[in-house]
Amino acid sequence: MSSFYHGAIELSIFGQSHSPAIGVTVSGLPAGFTIDMGELGAFLRRRAPGQNAWSTPRKEADAPEFLSGLVGNVTCGAPLCAVIRNTNTRSQDYNDLVDIPRPGHADLTAQEKYHGFQDVAGGGHFSGRLTAPLCIAGGICKQLLKAKGIEVLARIDAIAGIEDSSDFTSPVDQKEFPVTDDEIAEQMKAAIAQARAEEDSVGGVIRCAVTGVPAGLGEPMFGGLENKISQLVFAIPAVKGLEFGLGFAASKLRGSENNDAYRMENGRIVTETNHCGGILGGISNGMPIVFRAAVKPTPSIGKAQHSVSLSAMQNEELHIHGRHDPCIVPRAVPCMEAAAAIAIYDALLESGTYRR
Repeated sequence: MSSFYHGAIELSIFGQSHSPAIGVTVSGLPAGFTIDMGELGAFLRRRAPGQNAWSTPRKEADAPEFLSGLVGNVTCGAPLCAVIRNTNTRSQDYNDLVDIPRPGHADLTAQEKYHGFQDVAGGGHFSGRLTAPLCIAGGICKQLLKAKGIEVLARIDAIAGIEDSSDFTSPVDQKEFPVTDDEIAEQMKAAIAQARAEEDSVGGVIRCAVTGVPAGLGEPMFGGLENKISQLVFAIPAVKGLEFGLGFAASKLRGSENNDAYRMENGRIVTETNHCGGILGGISNGMPIVFRAAVKPTPSIGKAQHSVSLSAMQNEELHIHGRHDPCIVPRAVPCMEAAAAIAIYDALLESGTYRR
């Protein structure tokens, strides 16, 4: 399985949802950087399961254990390896899925590729559980960027078609439900609760903004910042779409409406608007990098669904058991920050503007 990211920093994410542990190896981190373990732990808890009514009942502490790459809490230049022990698994809930694949999940495509040898329990290596080690790497990169004045922020933009239309001008990471408008948040929670009561699920949209990024990062064509961010964001299993700046809405405008006019401000060139999302020609222009990601509804739902028996090659009705999120979106917010942080930090290293 190609669970690797190659760049100036390299990631390898390993494990399965119900294996003894999951983890990540990160190469290319600078030596001599002190990781704030309290801050990293708080970041990981934002993603951890079993904490509220809109999450899976599965409870995991998600406390990382560092096996290499640190002396105390300081990076030493060696590859960093960290694991998270899986302590609350119920693999028997997935026995039927060996033969009857879940619609909307990777069960059938994994069967086609790995011919029945894949781990089905909890979704195996295709599970959203694997975003926990992604957040270890991303949480460290967030701290490295913060030391250079670069902030990575994300929030829920919409759930079940209910949109947070207020300006995204301040962090919401201290909120249990990361939405700017608290009244809108209650409407979203109600939609999640209704879906759960009906043994169903809902999806949504996450907005991410990266501020303080210098102009000139990225490359044209295949090395563009959009490419790098997209590669990491699509490692989050539920993401089905991505747009930068106005994205698809720009297709409805004229050039005179979409173009970001330039002006001088405090001796530097800025844009009057940010329809491009801070990137032109694959290269940062010094404005905030802004993108939105579409997150599908959780495919594992209690409602009966049409599927097939792989052994009998006949139609079957599937009834899914187990513990699943009625909405993935709230827990995916820190995952989006992690993906963006890794991408921007990697671009800084590649540019030579951030010394190891």
